[in-house]
Amino acid sequence: MRPVIWCGDHAELIDQTALPTKEDWLTCRTPDEMADAIFTMKVRGAPAIGISAAYGIALAALRCSDRSLTGLQRELSRAHQIIQSTRPTAVNLFWALQEMRKIWENAESADGLTQQLIDRACAIAREDEEMCRAMGRHGAELVPPQAKILTHCNAGALATGDYGTALGVIRAAHEQGKLDMVWVDETRPFLQGARLTAWELMQDRIPCRLICDNMAGFLMKQGRIDLAVTGADRITANGHVANKIGTYTVATLCKVHNIPFYVAAPYSTIDPKLHDGNDIVIEERHPDELTTLAGKRIAPEGVSVYNPAFDVTPPELITAIITERGVFRPPYAQTLAQAFN
Repeated sequence: MRPVIWCGDHAELIDQTALPTKEDWLTCRTPDEMADAIFTMKVRGAPAIGISAAYGIALAALRCSDRSLTGLQRELSRAHQIIQSTRPTAVNLFWALQEMRKIWENAESADGLTQQLIDRACAIAREDEEMCRAMGRHGAELVPPQAKILTHCNAGALATGDYGTALGVIRAAHEQGKLDMVWVDETRPFLQGARLTAWELMQDRIPCRLICDNMAGFLMKQGRIDLAVTGADRITANGHVANKIGTYTVATLCKVHNIPFYVAAPYSTIDPKLHDGNDIVIEERHPDELTTLAGKRIAPEGVSVYNPAFDVTPPELITAIITERGVFRPPYAQTLAQAFN
């Protein structure tokens, strides 16, 4: 279930804005087309954005008309600027771009540079899938038998190279026969849970039930949720987690009801330069996402709107952070540092 595929001289991606009613695949042949796909959330999810960004740089090299080293570097820098401006919160975007930038900045000639960039982009995609499967194995060890798990937004194969982060944990638990039910938050206002997570789970025949975001607390009170697991778009060095808006609410409810709250994300999501969640740039999306639903207006014309795409969950609400390098528990300022050793 790879959402972005490299096809030799172009990339193809599944249009996640069309799911679940249509499975449309888009062709990206230029870095500008890839940037537009990222900005309009046709591809989304922090790891998948990083993979797409890397492919966007590879496309820039392929399409550059000036094949001198200076010409290539100029075009690659232009593509870098365009792509990095698309989504400000997900750190994987900037990590992947930096990985690609190292290659062209250190190049001594134009010979072979384009192929090096293609190879590195494809390697980033392969590494992400391997990381997700490792995360799944580590996370499944935390799942009790017959578990009822709540997840928020989409942190599945659609959001990664394949398999998923939070859904990777759920998939691994299901493969081990530990899973009873997945409760899927709808995730307003963009409905990634309803449109994408429910679709993914049904594709894999994993038992799931869709709920409104504001039902989670009631289910916890009824004892119908054993743990919650989400993905992350950026994690600070001391364990503040930026993720889809509503994640902080889920974590707070888990704390009140004494339910474990886990975050699953690759090490590239950890930003060692940040130590305060208040320093994370929170993307604010277009008001139409909140005032319309499936193209139909659901709020009064002209109403003022605040539409942050993410919130930040503090470390004291997080039971553990699951990465491909293992499970990290508080104090995160000390334990997360191990991910870089």
